[in-house]
Formats: sequence, C-alpha cells, structure tokens
Amino acid sequence: MRWQPLPFYFLLSQDSDVEEAQRKNSGRWKLFAVLAVCASPLIASYLTYYVIKPEGRTNYGSLIDPRAHPMPSLNTTALDGKPAGLQQFKGKWIMMFADGGECSESCRKRLHDMRQLRLAQGKERDRIERVWLVTDKQPLDTVLMREYDGTHMLRSDPAMLKTWLPSEPPAAFTDHIYMIDPLGNLMMRFPKDADPNKIKKDLSKLLKASRIG
Repeated sequence: MRWQPLPFYFLLSQDSDVEEAQRKNSGRWKLFAVLAVCASPLIASYLTYYVIKPEGRTNYGSLIDPRAHPMPSLNTTALDGKPAGLQQFKGKWIMMFADGGECSESCRKRLHDMRQLRLAQGKERDRIERVWLVTDKQPLDTVLMREYDGTHMLRSDPAMLKTWLPSEPPAAFTDHIYMIDPLGNLMMRFPKDADPNKIKKDLSKLLKASRIG
C-alpha cells in the first residue's frame, strides 16, 4: 500500500491537542500552587503545636489537642451587655484567663502577668491580644479596668467555660492562663501560679515558629 501523507489539518489538530494538554498541565500546577499558599497558614499553625516539643519536652505550658476542645458558642458579651465574641480577635494570638468579677489577688496577678508578658515580646507584642472572661455579673472595679486598659473583658457562662477549658487537677479552669492560636484553636494551658519567665519563653517560641497572627 502506498503511504499517504497526513492531511495538513490533521497535523494541526495534533499540535492543538498537544498545546491543550500542556495548558491543562500548567493549569493544574497553578491550582496546586494556589492551594499550597492557602493551606500554608494552617500547616504553620499545626507546626507550632509540635515545633516547641522536640524529643525532650522543652515547653512549659501543656499543649492541648484542638480537635478535643473545639470552641463552643460561648455567648460572650461586652461589659455593656452587647454581643462580643472571641472571633473578633481571629488572626491574633489570644492570651486568656477566666475568673469572677470580684478579681481576687490571683486574678490581679494574672492580669499583671499578661500585660507584662505582652510588653516583653517587643515588636511582636501587637500579635497578642489579652482577654479576661468574666464568669459572673459582678461589677468590675473601674480603677482595675483603667490599670489594665487593653485587656478585653468579656462576660461568659462559667458552665460553658468549664466544659471547654481543660484544667489540671486539683486546679480549676479559673486557675490557668490559656493560649488560642490565630485560627481560633485552643492550643496551650499554663499551670496554676505559673512562672511568668517560663511563659515568656514559650510565647517567644510560638511567635518565632509561626508566621500567622
């Protein structure tokens, strides 16, 4: 049989198919790149849970599995009674504790420690927000509020907080300072009467390890 050359339009069709396949491959790689960029904050967040926990545990605070303690609907309000949730601080690291409005000596110490710990982070301090979850309807001391201006004070249901915030017996959830990551995950708890110098080291490691918040 005599060989017949392929029609010109058929060759063009083959070239078009090759170009189309190349465009599809290029599109897939671009899509993967976009997905990788979008997922990187989540990956970075989870790295912060473990990067400060090498073979020998070096972190002072206790790491919390966020899957076991998802944030519930806390129905928190500002002191004026208007709705105000922790979600407003998403994108920042949250240093937080819960206690009654009377604010005992230990409560005042945590307010002081959180203020100083944030200041100690220097240029990184703006990545941290401080929150006091007030567990009752007790009016707050105005002098105390002025002294710790910059601490967000929200009223919340203590029953919900007790369910959400893990404590280290015999301590109660009102004895701890907690950390929430910029994605809204509860991720660390510091012990009762915690040493602020040791907390400072953990905070520095978290901020250095994470590129979010």
